[in-house]
Amino acid sequence: MNAKFLVLEGMDGTGKTTQATRLVAKLETAGRRPLHLREPGTTDLGERLRDILLDSTRTQISPRTEALMFFASRAEMLDSEVAPALAAGRDVVCERFTPSTVAYQGLDQELTQFVFALDSLVVESALSPALVIILDLSAEESLARATDRSTADNFEARGIEFQQQVRAGYRAYAEQRPAHTRVIEVAGLDPDQVEAAINLVIDPLLAHV
Repeated sequence: MNAKFLVLEGMDGTGKTTQATRLVAKLETAGRRPLHLREPGTTDLGERLRDILLDSTRTQISPRTEALMFFASRAEMLDSEVAPALAAGRDVVCERFTPSTVAYQGLDQELTQFVFALDSLVVESALSPALVIILDLSAEESLARATDRSTADNFEARGIEFQQQVRAGYRAYAEQRPAHTRVIEVAGLDPDQVEAAINLVIDPLLAHV
């Protein structure tokens, strides 16, 4: 079986965790052995960096420093979790990956190029996602959903203009890497409808074993 590295992306409130959980269940039902990961997090280092990065009370740091912290977490996850899983024939489903760093830290052309340069250094071609699915939602609705469900984290607390930049960043990533990226508009869709849209994209990929 040809194991797949699949990434679910998108702004806060788009339902990434719900859909990642459903995708993992779908793969299990198909007799595959998926590994469910999240970024930042998963590893001990990743969880510690997650606490720092999402802390709404922390002192602000530069986007470059944030990007380096995210890629430190990513490198550890790739080495300790993704590579061994794929080598063992296990699919990997990950919530967030490089597209998030492009969206949240690539706030201008120079920073975007910096993030893509880090990606080329840290993510080996063999460990690049087979497919990235970006769940798209307006900045206004994303922020409303995120703040309704919990206290805003460091990134959610930066306001609507920042969220608009983030959405543009996701679209920039999709334009930069169209071959392995699909964007699904989730506004007005319930979780079942979003899942159906994801399956339309995932099923042909899984058919190529």
